[in-house]
Amino acid sequence: MMKKMVFIFTVITSLISCKTETKKTENTPEASQEKVLETPSIALGEFDIKAGDFVGKEVKIQGIVDHVCKHSGKKLLVVTDEGDVHVTSDVRFEDTLKGNEISLVGVVLENKIDEAYCLKMEEDNIKSHSEGASNEEQFENKKKHIQQYRDKMKTEGIDYISEFSLQYVSHTIVD
Repeated sequence: MMKKMVFIFTVITSLISCKTETKKTENTPEASQEKVLETPSIALGEFDIKAGDFVGKEVKIQGIVDHVCKHSGKKLLVVTDEGDVHVTSDVRFEDTLKGNEISLVGVVLENKIDEAYCLKMEEDNIKSHSEGASNEEQFENKKKHIQQYRDKMKTEGIDYISEFSLQYVSHTIVD
């Protein structure tokens, strides 16, 4: 009985709080004009420097597809002579994109590498190696890579390193 009363009270409260409120809007030319925002472009040579200003926002890049991930097909490496950027997607990319110059729109993602991240990478590296998923050379290379992160943070006096990438939105092939 108590449960029914609580349920009914919750439903009534929800209905009351969801009442719609009509607002009168004026239909003036200023009010009806929509702002069209152009997606900012970032040159790949400046991507790592400027991407921090656009985290969570769409940007446009242009470059040549150097690599399409063979395993998942959901990752690209887009390059120019000045730089590169990794692109991830929820859908597979066609292998035929490789070698094409594209204009790509994506949302800037930031991966912060700090000491906790380095410890996790070490743990994963040890586990992978002990399970036979990596050989001795791969194991040692990963250890060196992790140490490079730590050395960079220490040398630059920073708590983390930002690595930027893009979450795919759309692309067009440049002719």
